Amino acid sequence: MKTKLLVSLTAFALAAHHCFAATGDHGDIKAEVARRHDEAVKRLQDWIAQVSIAAEDRGYPEGAEYMAKLARDAGSQQATVIKTDGKPGVFATLDAGAPKTVGLYFMYDVKQFDPAEWKAPPTEARIVDKPPLGKVIIGRGAVNQKGPEAAFLAALHAIRGAGKKMPVNLVMVAEGEEEIGSPHIPQLVRRPEVLDALKKCVGVFMPSATQDLDGIVTVNLGSKGVIELELVSSGEKWGRGPAKDIHSSLKAMVDSPAWHLVKALDTLVSDDGNEIRIDNYPMPRPLTTEEKTMIEKVSKVRSGAQAKKQFSVQHWINNLPWEQVNERLESQPTVNIEGLVGGYTGPGGKTILPHRAVAKIDMRLVPDMKAADALAALKVHLAKHGFDDIEVNMTGGYDPTSTSADSALIKAQGATYKEFGIDPLLWPRNAGSYPGYVFTGEPLKLAAGHFGLGHGSGAHAPDEYYVIESINPKIQGFDGAIMSFVEYLYELAK
Repeated sequence: MKTKLLVSLTAFALAAHHCFAATGDHGDIKAEVARRHDEAVKRLQDWIAQVSIAAEDRGYPEGAEYMAKLARDAGSQQATVIKTDGKPGVFATLDAGAPKTVGLYFMYDVKQFDPAEWKAPPTEARIVDKPPLGKVIIGRGAVNQKGPEAAFLAALHAIRGAGKKMPVNLVMVAEGEEEIGSPHIPQLVRRPEVLDALKKCVGVFMPSATQDLDGIVTVNLGSKGVIELELVSSGEKWGRGPAKDIHSSLKAMVDSPAWHLVKALDTLVSDDGNEIRIDNYPMPRPLTTEEKTMIEKVSKVRSGAQAKKQFSVQHWINNLPWEQVNERLESQPTVNIEGLVGGYTGPGGKTILPHRAVAKIDMRLVPDMKAADALAALKVHLAKHGFDDIEVNMTGGYDPTSTSADSALIKAQGATYKEFGIDPLLWPRNAGSYPGYVFTGEPLKLAAGHFGLGHGSGAHAPDEYYVIESINPKIQGFDGAIMSFVEYLYELAK
C-alpha cells in the first residue's frame, strides 16, 4: 500500500478554531476531536483504499466486513454482516441506555472510476491543496459518502474519548449496493431484528456534507425516487437484423438493431428530450404552495450564475429563469440516458453493423409516483409502439421520500445549524436519490433525511474531494464537520 499523507494538526487547530465553534458546552469533546484529528483522517484514508464497487463485483465481502469493524471500533456493541441475494449489508447497534434512539443509514459502496481521468490515484486518498478551499482529500468515495460518514464515526470516537456517555442510542443500517439502485435493501431493513430496532428510532439520517461553496445549507425534506435500467435491442430478440456483427455494407439489405433502439428511445420524450412522452406514465404531484415558497426563498439566496459555473452549463432548459428552473428541478420526473453502448467505439472506424445495442437509463420520480407503476408504463408503451422485442432490465430503484418539516429529526437539524451561526433553508427534496423509502414508507413511517456540515464535490466524477482543512471561513473543515455531528446527537437527545 502506498504511503499516505497525513494532515498536520497544530497550526490548523490554532488558525481555524473559530471555524467550528458552536454554542454547545462541549469544549472537552471539541478538544478530543482536535487531538484525534490525524487518527480520524487516517481512518478515512484507509476506508477509501478499501474499495467496494457493486457494479464491478469488486471488494465483497471485504467491504461489508470493514464497515462492521468501523462500527464496532466506534462503540457499537454488535455489528453483524447480513447476507442478501446481492451484496451484504451491515446491521449495528449502540445501546447507551439513553431515552432516545436514532437511526443511521450508511453506504459503503462507491461508483466506478477510471484512474487515467484522475489527477491523483482514486484509491490513494491523497491530501492536496485546492485553492481557494484549503486542503482536501481526493479519492473515490471522498464525499459520497465515506468522508461525511467517517466524520460521524469520528464524532463517536471523540465523545467516548472525552469520557462522555453517548446522548442517544444508535441503530445503523449500512448497504453495499446504493450505487446500483439498492435492489436488495428491503431484505436488510425488513429482517425482524432490524425492523424491531428501527421502530424505536425517532428518525433516520444519512451523514452528508451539506455546505455549498458560499456556506449556504439547505435542509432537504425528501429525495426523488429512481429507476435504473437497461434497454437492450438485439437482432436475436427482434428477429430482424443480424444475430452477430456483420459488414456495414450489408445495411442496404439488413435491418439495424442500433437504429431500432434509437427509434424506441425517441418515443419516450419530446423532440427536445425534455418532456416525458411515455403513454399513461404516472402523474407527478404538483408543487404545494409551501414548496413554492421554499423554492422562491432559496432562489433569492443561492446564485444561479454560480450553479451554471459549477455544472459547466451555459443555459437552463428552455432558457428558464433561475426560480422557474428550480421549480422544474423539484417538481418534474426525468428520463435520462446515462450511456449508449453498441458496436465498435475504439479508435478509427470499423465498418460493422452491430447485432446489439444498449441504452443505460435512469428515471427520476417525484411524490405520488411509484417505481413499479413507472416501469410498467414503460414496458406497455414500448410494446404499443412496436418495440416489444426490446428488453427492459431494471437493475435497481425505489420510490421517492418525503418528511415533514415539523418532525423532530428535521427540527433538530435546524437548531444545530443555528448553533454554528447558520440559518438553514428548507428545500422540498433532493433532486438526487437514496433508498430512504424503506424508512419513510410502510411499515416504519419514520422521518428521514441528511445532515452534516462540511463541503465536498465531484461525486461520481474524477477528482472527487472532501475538505479537510478549510481556509474559507464559510465552510467547515473535517473537525468542524465532526463537531456538527456531536452537536446534532446532543440536540436530538433533548
